[in-house]
Amino acid sequence: MIWCVLVVGILVPHSLAHPGFFTSIGQMTDLIHTEKDLVTSLKDYIKAEEDKLEQIKKWAEKLDRLTSTATKDPEGFVGHPVNAFKLVKRLNTEWSELENLVLKDMSDGFISNLTIQRQYFPNDEDQVGAAKALLRLQDTYNLDTDTISKGDLPGVKHKSFLTVEDCFELGKVAYTEADYYHTELWMEQALRQLDEGEVSTIDKVSVLDYLSYAVYQQGDLDKALLLTKKLLELDPEHQRANGNLKYFEYIMAKEKDDNKSASDGQSDQKTTPKKKGVAVDYLPERQKYEMLCRGEGIKMTPRRQKKLFCRYHDGNRNPKFILAPAKQEDEWDKPRIIRFHDIISDAEIEIVKDLAKPRLSRATVHDPETGKLTTAQYRVSKSAWLSGYENPVVSRINMRIQDLTGLDVSTAEELQVANYGVGGQYEPHFDFARKDEPDAFKELGTGNRIATWLFYMSDVLAGGATVFPEVGASVWPKKGTAVFWYNLFASGEGDYSTRHAACPVLVGNKWVSNKWLHERGQEFRRPCTLSELE
Repeated sequence: MIWCVLVVGILVPHSLAHPGFFTSIGQMTDLIHTEKDLVTSLKDYIKAEEDKLEQIKKWAEKLDRLTSTATKDPEGFVGHPVNAFKLVKRLNTEWSELENLVLKDMSDGFISNLTIQRQYFPNDEDQVGAAKALLRLQDTYNLDTDTISKGDLPGVKHKSFLTVEDCFELGKVAYTEADYYHTELWMEQALRQLDEGEVSTIDKVSVLDYLSYAVYQQGDLDKALLLTKKLLELDPEHQRANGNLKYFEYIMAKEKDDNKSASDGQSDQKTTPKKKGVAVDYLPERQKYEMLCRGEGIKMTPRRQKKLFCRYHDGNRNPKFILAPAKQEDEWDKPRIIRFHDIISDAEIEIVKDLAKPRLSRATVHDPETGKLTTAQYRVSKSAWLSGYENPVVSRINMRIQDLTGLDVSTAEELQVANYGVGGQYEPHFDFARKDEPDAFKELGTGNRIATWLFYMSDVLAGGATVFPEVGASVWPKKGTAVFWYNLFASGEGDYSTRHAACPVLVGNKWVSNKWLHERGQEFRRPCTLSELE
C-alpha cells in the first residue's frame, strides 16, 4: 500500500474554466493573431529596455572619461570653479536622475497587454484536449512516436518538431488517464531523444520514474525492474524508486514461489501477465472504423462498381437546373450515397463561415437517456446553427437542397455549420433516432430524420473522411461538393447501414455544413412503401 501511494503521488493535475479552443481549428487561428500581437508588444518592451540601457551606457562612458581625468590631479581638477560646481551638481542632482532612470519599469505596457490577452488564452483542459488529439491520431493512422515527433505527416506545409518536454507532457497526459500504453510510448520517445543528446530541462530520472510504473501496470515486471535499476544508477537516493525496487523484487519472488507450487501440483499453470496494448474501449467497430479512415476499407467489386455512374441532374425538370444541371456522382450503392459536385461556391462558403464563426460552440449530441443535448468526447468539433431568414445565402442554399432532393426543407433542421478541432472527429453514430430513442426529436414535432445532406466547405490535407463502417464506404472531403443519403427506408424504418463517422483530421482544417431533413412534409414527395426494407 505504501508503494502505491508513492507512485500515484507523481501528479496532481489542476484545471481552469474551459474555452474549448482545441475543438475548432477555425477558432485556434485567432490564437495565432493573439500571439503575434504579444510578440510585437514584447519586441516594443525589448526596444524600450535597450534604449534605456543605451542611455545608461552613454552616461557611464561620459563619467568614466571625466573621473579618469579628475583622479589624476584631484586638487587641480576641483581648483577650477566650473569643475567644482559641476561635481556638486552631478552628485546632488544628476545621479538622482540616473537612479530614477535605472529604476524606471519599462514593462508596464507589455504586462498590461499580456494581462488583457491572458483571459483569451487556452487553459489546462485545452492543453490536455490537444494532447489527447495527438494520441488519437497516433492510433487511428498507425503513426509511431518518432514520426509524430519529427513532424513527418502527409501534406504538412509547416513542419514542426516535438521536444523532450513535449513528449514528456504527452506521456503525462496519458498517465493521468491511466493510459499506460501511450505513457510508455511517449516516455520512451522522450528517453530516446535524451539519449541522442537533446538538451532539455527534463532529466532521465523523471522520465524513468513514469516509464517504469507504466510498464509495470502493463504486466511487464522484468522490464519495470530493469528500468527502476537504471533510474537508481542515476539517483541512488530516489525514494519512490527504492520503494518500487523492493516491491518489484517481492512480487517477482512471490510469483516464482507460486509458479513453483503450481508446477508441483499441476503442470502448465502460470501467472498470466496483463496484455500490453491499447485499452479495450466502448466502440465495437473501432478497428474497422480506423481502417476506413486510413483508406484501407473494403474495395467494391468490379460488378458493383459498374453500377455506379456520373450524371447531370436537373432536379426532376426543375426550372433552375434545366439549363445548368447539377453534376452527380454515385459514391456507394447500398446505402445509396450521392455526391453533388460544384454545388456551393467559394463565395457562398465564405459567407456561411463568416456567419458561423462568432457563434461556434462545442458541438453536442443527443443523450438517449435524457433526450437532451450534451457534449461528448467522441465528437470533437464546434458548430453553429444558421436560419434561412437571417441571410439570403442561407435561404438560397436551403432551397437548392430542396430542389435537388425533392424533399420539403420547411420541416428540416436549421443549417448546421461545423469546424473540427485538433484531431477533430465524430465517432460512428446514426443520424436518425432508433426505436429505443422515441423522444429524440419529440420537441421538433417533425418526425425522424429521413435524410442527411452534407456540404464539404474545405479541402483537408490528410484524414477527415466520412466513413460508413457497416458497409465499408469512405467518402473523402472535397471543397464545393456535397453528399446526400437517406437515413430511413421509404417504409419509415431506420437504415442501420447508414451508421457513419467523421474521421479525425490529421492535417488541415475541416469545415462542413449539414441539413437534416425530417419525415413531416415528405408524405407525397417520398411515399411510404409496403415493404419494411425498401
